Amino acid sequence: MSDPRPTGITADRTQSTLTITWSDGVTAVYPFALLRNACPCAECRGGHENMTPDPTPDMFQILIMDARATRLVDIQAVGNYAIVLVWEDGHQYGIYNWHYLRALWEGLQANEQATS
Repeated sequence: MSDPRPTGITADRTQSTLTITWSDGVTAVYPFALLRNACPCAECRGGHENMTPDPTPDMFQILIMDARATRLVDIQAVGNYAIVLVWEDGHQYGIYNWHYLRALWEGLQANEQATS
C-alpha cells in the first residue's frame, strides 16, 4: 500500500500522546510536545516560504513550552485528508495531513534510532 491512511486516532491526555493506527497495520504514537513543535502552520514555520511538505530535523529537538501549549483540547477532522489539533493556549492553525503525520512518525523513528 503506497498511501496508508488512518483507521483510528485516539488521544491519551494523561500520557500526552496521540495514537494513530494506519491502514498498513502500523501503530504510531506521537508525543503532544512533538506535534506542537512540528505544527505545520505558517505562523509556527515562520511564514509560507518556510513551510515544507515533510518534517525537518529541527522538529525533533523538543523546545520547552508553556504547559498550555502542549495540552490538547480537541481534534477536528479536515475533510478526509487531515486533522487540526486544538491546543489549550488557543493555537489551532496547523493542518496535519496524513502524509505529514506519517512522515513525522517515520522521522521520529529515525531520530530515536540515531540517538540510541
